[in-house]
Amino acid sequence: MSTLIEQHLRPRERDLGGFSVRRILPYAGGRGVGPFVFFDHIGPARFPAGHGVDVRPHPHIGLATVTYLFEGEIVHRDSLGFIQPIRPGDVNWMVAGRGIAHSERTAPEEKARGPRLHGIQAWLALPLAEEERTPGFWHHPAASLPEIATDGARLTLIAGAFAGQQSPVRTFSPTFYLEAHFDAGGRVELPVALGQRAVHVVDGALSLGGVEIVAGEMAVLAEGADAAVVATAACRAMLLGGAALEGPRYIWWNFVSSSEARIERAKDDWKQGRFASVPDDNEFIPLPEN
Repeated sequence: MSTLIEQHLRPRERDLGGFSVRRILPYAGGRGVGPFVFFDHIGPARFPAGHGVDVRPHPHIGLATVTYLFEGEIVHRDSLGFIQPIRPGDVNWMVAGRGIAHSERTAPEEKARGPRLHGIQAWLALPLAEEERTPGFWHHPAASLPEIATDGARLTLIAGAFAGQQSPVRTFSPTFYLEAHFDAGGRVELPVALGQRAVHVVDGALSLGGVEIVAGEMAVLAEGADAAVVATAACRAMLLGGAALEGPRYIWWNFVSSSEARIERAKDDWKQGRFASVPDDNEFIPLPEN
């Protein structure tokens, strides 16, 4: 393995009921990357007519979720009353803080067409001072996200800051998160000043320190050295990371916290119905047994 790569991660397939995801983070025995503690590559999937995503209301604490689609549409509903379809290139940014519930579904008219779905869902742990903040939701259309042209690559800044540009998506610690389209031979520098860094290949292949990273894989970069990502052919990748968290985070089901006791309280709150409900949606996902 290259001295530039700390971990070369292969995905684990997860069935979410009618469609699969390739889960990269968290990984066994490892940490997150900057604030990123969870990373799912959704699809690409094609549903038969009349079917789609139906993720019933479920809770979160201590994190921000960011959904970013390449293809398809998902309708977000939450306990704050927001209803927001997300389409390719847009950002849905949900900050759970002390607690929020939401659902993610395919709209009936999309189901009728036999929808396609492809994208990324990531969770970012909130810093200690923000773990119990008031929950919130923000939608950012694709046209509001900065575009950056570099050496044979075109970047969209989804969240945080990169190359002197700032995304309108509000983060709570130093963060960078980009979609990168590479031409063959395209190159992007990831300096050590960015903090912890990772590259996830969506399609095609990249080279990092002479090691090839192919579609579905993630390379977590070693700390302490500048690095350059080079495309061996035209491809698409996600570049992500930021400042290290102040300490470890515990993850159980949909809960993220610096405190195991806080997660136990969240479990009981969901089981006892103390989370606010999602308006006009009487379904919910029960607390898992283990």
